[in-house]
Amino acid sequence: MNWLEVSLTVDGELAESVADVLARFAPNGVMTEQGVRFVNDEDEGTATGPITVRAYLEVNDQLEETRQKIEESLYYLGMITPVPTPAYKQIADQNWMEAWKQHYKPILIGERLLILPAWLESPDPKRIPIKIDPGMAFGTGTHPTTQLCLELMERSVISNWKLVIDVGCGSGILSIAALKLGADKVLGVDIDMESVRNSRENADVNEVGEELLLGQGSVAEVLAGQFAFKSAPLVVANILAPVLIRLFEAGLADLIQPNGEIILSGILDHQAESVIEAGQAKGLKRGEVRQMKDWVAISMFR
Repeated sequence: MNWLEVSLTVDGELAESVADVLARFAPNGVMTEQGVRFVNDEDEGTATGPITVRAYLEVNDQLEETRQKIEESLYYLGMITPVPTPAYKQIADQNWMEAWKQHYKPILIGERLLILPAWLESPDPKRIPIKIDPGMAFGTGTHPTTQLCLELMERSVISNWKLVIDVGCGSGILSIAALKLGADKVLGVDIDMESVRNSRENADVNEVGEELLLGQGSVAEVLAGQFAFKSAPLVVANILAPVLIRLFEAGLADLIQPNGEIILSGILDHQAESVIEAGQAKGLKRGEVRQMKDWVAISMFR
């Protein structure tokens, strides 16, 4: 089956009206797309600029009639406020799920780890596979921040740590890796409940059970004793640099047991010194620093 894409780029006030018009003739609904700007380092993205409204019409015997009805409806809307001319583009049908999956390939990490899309077989049985089914949560293994953090975790002697705390667990990839590298128990916390659920789903895919403790919260909740343990010899936090600095003020360093280690990632290269200084102000000693492209991961010791 082929489709005809109908699209109009309009301002925010007109977008809803155009979407209403297209929705009358597109049984699968309409899609809106808008640009994003970032106010600061912590901003997840603020919508800005014009909006493109798209609808998809099935190519069949009624297509030309449907197209004429759309243009007629837009003409009447244009009598109230100016409406741009719609653009049309032929779209060939395909299996979108399979096409999406083709973008994800196995990723070799360090000497022993392998990030493996859940639907693929491992190409290297000698490596430790961490199966991830990419969802909404941050941390699918494709980003340098996750890869750097995993490299430092592999270098760390996790089998000696036994307990690990993962602050901002996201997809659960670091928690799962810690267990597969030798940890006995891992506590993964995130302020987003969707991330907690995604972590559990990925844990199930990796046949990880009660050894991974998951919950909604952050540093304050861990220190308050709301979970099974309040500190660990190894702590990992792959978040954003401004958040890491703020978490140090909230007691992040107190999660690390004496002689323990924290691995920090999600840091742009120009932010690294600020994060290190925040850790040193809490009595931590700088360890290894690794960089990939513009991103940095830092190991610090208590």
